[in-house]
Amino acid sequence: MKPALRADIEARRHSTILRDEHDGLRTSQVLTHLQAMNPHTIACYVSVDPEPDTLTLLGELHQWGLTILLPCLLPGSRTPLWSRWAGEPMISGWGGIPTPSTKGTPDVLSQADVIIMPGLAGTLSGARLGTGGGWYDQALLHANPKTPRWLLLNDDEVVDALPQDIWDQPVTDLVTEKRWIVVES
Repeated sequence: MKPALRADIEARRHSTILRDEHDGLRTSQVLTHLQAMNPHTIACYVSVDPEPDTLTLLGELHQWGLTILLPCLLPGSRTPLWSRWAGEPMISGWGGIPTPSTKGTPDVLSQADVIIMPGLAGTLSGARLGTGGGWYDQALLHANPKTPRWLLLNDDEVVDALPQDIWDQPVTDLVTEKRWIVVES
C-alpha cells in the first residue's frame, strides 16, 4: 500500500503548477515560527525536486547565524548521520541528494531545537509517509523526543490515515502552503 501512495503523491508533485508560490508560503510560515522560538540549532533536509523547497530556508537560516544540521547521505551508507553545515558547497550524496562534505555523526541530532523533515504525506495524528527505507525513522531515535518535528507538505498531502509500521516515528506539526497544523496528541 505504501509504494502505491508514494507513486501517486510523487506524480502529483511533479504536476503542481504553483510550486514556487507554495514553497514561498511554507518557508514564510517556518521562518515566522522559528523567530518566535529563537532556536540555536536546526536540523533540516536538503530538498530535491519535487520536494517542498528548503534551499531558500537554509540560506535564510545560515544568514541568521544558526547552527544547521543536515543529513550526511554518503553513497553506500544508509546510517543516519548528521553534519553541521556553515554554507560551504555540498557534494552529491546517496541518490544524488546534496550533502555536506564534512563527516557526520548520528548523535549530533540530539542537539537540534527543531527538526524539519521531508515526507510525502502526513495525518492530523502525526503519522508520516516517507520515501521508503526508514532513514528518518532511524535518525529520529537519536533526537531528543521532546524536539518539535515539522513535516513540510503540500496541503493536499494531509490525509485522514496512513499505513504505519511499528518503527514509524511521528511528527509534531504539519506545515503546508495554506496552514500550520499542530498534530493531535
